[in-house]
Amino acid sequence: FTSAPSDCPDSVPSSTETGGTNCLAPGGLSDSQVLQEPGDRSHWCVVAYWEEKTRVGRLYSVQEPSLDIFYDLPQWNGFCLGQLNSDNKSQLVQKVRSKIGYGIQLTKEVDGVWVYNRSSYPIFIKSATLDNPDSRTLLVHKVFPGFSIKAFDYEKAYTLQRPNDHEFTQQPWTGFTVQISFVKGWGQCYTRQFISSCPCWLEVIFNNR
Repeated sequence: FTSAPSDCPDSVPSSTETGGTNCLAPGGLSDSQVLQEPGDRSHWCVVAYWEEKTRVGRLYSVQEPSLDIFYDLPQWNGFCLGQLNSDNKSQLVQKVRSKIGYGIQLTKEVDGVWVYNRSSYPIFIKSATLDNPDSRTLLVHKVFPGFSIKAFDYEKAYTLQRPNDHEFTQQPWTGFTVQISFVKGWGQCYTRQFISSCPCWLEVIFNNR
């Protein structure tokens, strides 16, 4: 691990039907804001790992410009999902979890944040900056192994209006949030309508300060 994660307040539920991070501090601050403490080197995002509707482990605060997220590669530095304790007994979750492998790499560049698929299976991404915010539903983008995508654009995020997408509007403004699922997709083109039905997925919450 390259940085220390932080727990949610115990009094807050750990999941929602829409799969959004709903850990809120007094005054409505999100986990990403709670993690920012005086004197700390500023993080640029936090990452939450989910299995279906349950968040597994703590939020992972990212300060380095690049982060590898993988399942079981102890020789690498980064966010090792295999080290998180999970009580999920679903065979599908266990099957998908075993396919994460090398996982993904998040990299903060001048023009935004890029996601590189280092695994042997597709990943699926939803981001408010990848689509027209006036569209009824934001598209889920499929990224094949060995390919990358600019999943988040800071400049565009600041100018966006609140999207109409059902998953995004069920929670506080999430223009600074990207959702990524492993192996299984969701949305209009898939049997799973919500990312919370996906076996293994990530929520990346960007620092907007």
